[in-house]
Amino acid sequence: MSTDDVAPQARLLRLFEGHRLTPAQRRIAHCLVQHAGQAAFLSSVEIADLAGVSQPSVTRFAMTLGYDGYPALRKQIRELGLPDSAAPSGTSVDAALSEPQRAVRAEIANLQHLAAVLSDMGAIDKAARLLAPSRPLLVLGLRAAAAQAAGFAYFAAKVHPDVRLLNEGGSMLVDRIDQAAGAGATALLCFALPRYPTELMDALSAAKEAGLSVVTIADNAFAPSADLSDVLLPAAVGTELVFDTACAPMMLGHVLLEAMVDEIPGAEARLEAFEHSAASRGLFTE
Repeated sequence: MSTDDVAPQARLLRLFEGHRLTPAQRRIAHCLVQHAGQAAFLSSVEIADLAGVSQPSVTRFAMTLGYDGYPALRKQIRELGLPDSAAPSGTSVDAALSEPQRAVRAEIANLQHLAAVLSDMGAIDKAARLLAPSRPLLVLGLRAAAAQAAGFAYFAAKVHPDVRLLNEGGSMLVDRIDQAAGAGATALLCFALPRYPTELMDALSAAKEAGLSVVTIADNAFAPSADLSDVLLPAAVGTELVFDTACAPMMLGHVLLEAMVDEIPGAEARLEAFEHSAASRGLFTE
């Protein structure tokens, strides 16, 4: 996917900025962004079907954005001059593939989209500047996102002096956030992937109340955590298999950590020290 393919989505996203959207309205917005190439030609009934909401919800969504109804919103989308998208999946070529092959193809498409988005590193650099100075640095991910958070925290600890992983819920979760804030933490990185645990939203609210900046890696720009995030970095999950796959969010986490290395004093020296220690202890088998 080229950078030109991202431009239609960026233009649509600007229509939704600055509006507080309900969960149903977030699904509609996400649906329009996903189908940017066809959005100008879809009816409100078709949008409702794609988003899994009622047709009146689409009308209310348009009115929330300041339009008289969905036809007026669609007219505005048409005036954006969005190009038609490529042929949708489900063509004869895709039909010949097995389910695992289609799942892999979908993940490749997610990664290609992420590669195109990363042509602009502005949001990544902003997130890195917020996270790198935090001592300690909190990394939050619950349930489906716990593995992503643990992987990020494992590698971040090689270059950052104090990383605290929060990957279990319960009554002590907010306590640990408050304790970290009291110890000097200024920022928290959150992985928010579907389905979104209620405890995750409670934890983010506690982080904001404690004065922490929140950077979130989420599956889309309209995730519930968006309203509680200072920077939201979207990366789509794969939905072709029984359980979601998260290759793009994992890759985005590594890209963010790469940017953070440039912002952490002594990061490279700390990494070299770890490698020396690992070698002297025979930590890894060659």
